[in-house]
Amino acid sequence: MLHPDVQPVTDRDDPRLTDYVGLTDVALRTRVESANGLYIAESSTVLARALQAGHRPRSVLLAPRWLPAVAEMLAASPVDGTVPVHVAEDPVLEAITGFHVHRGALAAMHRPDLPAVADVLASARGGTGARRVAVLEDLVDHTNVGAAFRSAAALGVEAVLVTPRCADPLYRRAVRVSMGAVFQVPWTRIEPWPEGVTTLREAGFVTASLALSDDAVSLDDLVAHPPERLALVLGAEGDGLKPATLAAGDLTVRIPMAGGVDSLNVAAAAAVAFWATRV
Repeated sequence: MLHPDVQPVTDRDDPRLTDYVGLTDVALRTRVESANGLYIAESSTVLARALQAGHRPRSVLLAPRWLPAVAEMLAASPVDGTVPVHVAEDPVLEAITGFHVHRGALAAMHRPDLPAVADVLASARGGTGARRVAVLEDLVDHTNVGAAFRSAAALGVEAVLVTPRCADPLYRRAVRVSMGAVFQVPWTRIEPWPEGVTTLREAGFVTASLALSDDAVSLDDLVAHPPERLALVLGAEGDGLKPATLAAGDLTVRIPMAGGVDSLNVAAAAAVAFWATRV
């Protein structure tokens, strides 16, 4: 369990609060104090899911009223040790963060090592291996990344793979939009890409790329004859999937549309495809 070292804070310029005041998300990723950098968990719900996933907090920042609940949460964590818990009144918290901290807590978290793709695929379903995964190619909007993770968690997608140029799933907005689902769904980066399609194929996956190609089959047809292991590949906002990705994949899939609309936002398309192919 984690033991809170409660430390009152009265000054927004307190040097103990540098992680919350002086660093952008980019800077947090390159902090020298942590091998992989840091990320910010925003809200007690997100912190709880990060702790359950075995992530280690560097510190916690909260208002006094949240201390009992967060202390209980820390005590239930599978991580051992002591963690500084900075406690400040609401006006000081707002001066530190720039907004009203009404979600319970903020925490500066150590980034864990990312697992190998093979390990992520093999560990799903109690070690029997994933049957359905999502690949997010070069999504740049952290809101879309977070929304895709939340849909993946809700609709039974067993792993998410993100390409080298995809936005960071541990960016605070992605974490917040996902409601902590980035800690529930196993994920890692797949690289190089699209050469990584070969890795998926060798693991027994059929890669279905969602795109508006002339040779695309309907999502209904894919659902009618589902492969045993399916990787759904979703492309960047605007341009969609790269031609090299479409060429490398096994088939291209199109969501049937009505009303003269040709496509959906990538987060909405992900939710539709995840629901339609659920097992």
